[in-house]
Amino acid sequence: MIATEQQQILVRKAARALARGGLVNAYGHCSARMDERHFLVCAPRPMGLIAAGEAGTVCTVDEPLPEGVLGEVRMHQQIYLRRPEVGAIARFLSPNVLALSALGRTPRARHGFGSYFYPEVPFWSDPGLIRNEQAAIGVGQTIGSAAAIVVGVNGAVTAGTSMEQAVCLAWFLEDAARVELAALAAGVADSAPRMNAEQAQARATWQGRIAERMWEFLTAGDPE
Repeated sequence: MIATEQQQILVRKAARALARGGLVNAYGHCSARMDERHFLVCAPRPMGLIAAGEAGTVCTVDEPLPEGVLGEVRMHQQIYLRRPEVGAIARFLSPNVLALSALGRTPRARHGFGSYFYPEVPFWSDPGLIRNEQAAIGVGQTIGSAAAIVVGVNGAVTAGTSMEQAVCLAWFLEDAARVELAALAAGVADSAPRMNAEQAQARATWQGRIAERMWEFLTAGDPE
């Protein structure tokens, strides 16, 4: 299967958006679903350096990864395989998510952006890189139907219905981690307010161009 130029541009823009938002460094990757069995993953380079016209690679959800594709893209395979509603995935290593994960914690639903991850983000506790099938399956099972998962001390993965949503969720998760670290630093992590299910469900809306506005913010000035 061959990706369209529109699909290639979308993945490149998402990669650069994640870099522009300070959510990735030299490492990370993102992908967009093409159909039930195929997805397009960005080039295996620092995401902020992926140039206009630089092609990603088409992968399948149930076959070995093509030559040159990063091993951790196995996580994308397992999530797409289990979640037909997922249209895009972002794998990122943002500072506050990493710091919080080193404490063995993930963000709780304490503020608006955190509500999208109620009651808290699932945590894959193995500190190793996800470069084998067994670990990728474990991540796919652990995320379940959640919007994100923290992958040990190696960053996080978000799963959205669209690329705009996956990127937006990555930014939200980093901010939720910032708030969680602030609560810990203040010594009130156990006593500070947390949203209940009803509050979180009401707040975690995508109405009002929530994902689209974040996408516009993070892709402003993009060369494509």
